[in-house]
Amino acid sequence: MPRLCETADLTDVQRDILATVREFVDQQIIPVATGLEHRDEYPTEIVAKMKEMDIFGLTIPEEYGGLGESLLTYALVVEELSRGWMSVSGIVNTHFIVAYLLLQHGTDEQKRKYLPRLAAGELTGAFSMSEPALGSDVAAISTTATDNGDGGYTINGQKMWLTNGGSSSLVAVLVRTPGVGGEKPHQNLTTFLVEKTPGFGEVAPGLTIPGKIEKMGYKGVDTTELIFDGFTISGDEILGGTPGRGFYQMMDGVEVGRVNVAARGVGVAHRAFELGASYAQQRETFGKPIAQHQAVLFRLAEMGTKVEAAHQMVVRAARIKDAGQRNDLEAGMAKYLASEYCRDVVEDAFRIHGGYGFAKEYEIERLYREAPMLLIGEGTADIQRMIIGRRLLENYKL
Repeated sequence: MPRLCETADLTDVQRDILATVREFVDQQIIPVATGLEHRDEYPTEIVAKMKEMDIFGLTIPEEYGGLGESLLTYALVVEELSRGWMSVSGIVNTHFIVAYLLLQHGTDEQKRKYLPRLAAGELTGAFSMSEPALGSDVAAISTTATDNGDGGYTINGQKMWLTNGGSSSLVAVLVRTPGVGGEKPHQNLTTFLVEKTPGFGEVAPGLTIPGKIEKMGYKGVDTTELIFDGFTISGDEILGGTPGRGFYQMMDGVEVGRVNVAARGVGVAHRAFELGASYAQQRETFGKPIAQHQAVLFRLAEMGTKVEAAHQMVVRAARIKDAGQRNDLEAGMAKYLASEYCRDVVEDAFRIHGGYGFAKEYEIERLYREAPMLLIGEGTADIQRMIIGRRLLENYKL
């Protein structure tokens, strides 16, 4: 009898990859995740193992040393990793987006320079759009790259909410390049590829990572600021070689990033369902397991339905992108639904646990703090609804 989140029409290779990752999650992530999360400790051993498993090169073509797998395969791997610990999926998500940006928009020289090192995990990727005064309003970016007139640029400004800011070594950064492109604000934005030393403090001349931002959840993975003060960089590090294309490049990357966040929501919700279903069959009240009480049984039915619905939307959004089609509508729907349903399912599992759900020794307590991040990551729920609404009106225009 099928379990939740089964996916039809997968290749044998895809099934083998997922089986390997699922075993890895069950044996090496779930047993240690809560302890690492409570200590806010970077999962060094888990990351090293993922590099051995070629997860960092999952979607990078074989010619660059990767496995050449699809967005769908990646999304399903993210579901499995997030079922173990969402922070682990966050470590590979930003890496994946940088690899995707290079594949879709990089010059041949940039691909040869960076993709083999990204596939091997020698470089770990991160990307940066947000600033202290803006999040989803990307066109309002104020960090500026000034043309030095000698083929180089000087960057000044402050970026915010950079996942893997400290642990990464290659960051795709969106900045403003005055005088380039059209008159509209989003037409003079440029993506630079910034290579740096992992760590905190001054990680390159003129580039500082102050330290980790303390968070209520999503721990283990570091979230940081990125401060540019007279940082100089060659024009060769402009993604694609042409300034003024950054907005379009990053929005393309965000589409696949939203599929990733939706997949994370499915993974976390799936784990919450597993915990709730297990506890409900062990905990007894009034002489029988609470799973046999109609109120809890109905709650489990709703939880399972939401997990399955979100999973199917992730699969659809990924397959549309893999087919080379625009998927901002489907990615937005998947991200919106999966993050909202994840919050619901985690809260229902929390309620099933009763007072024990409030105890830090129980895994559901960690999930309860992690789920809210998905409501705001890669664009808030309100932003998703705006995107969805506009695209629907395009398709149903009078």
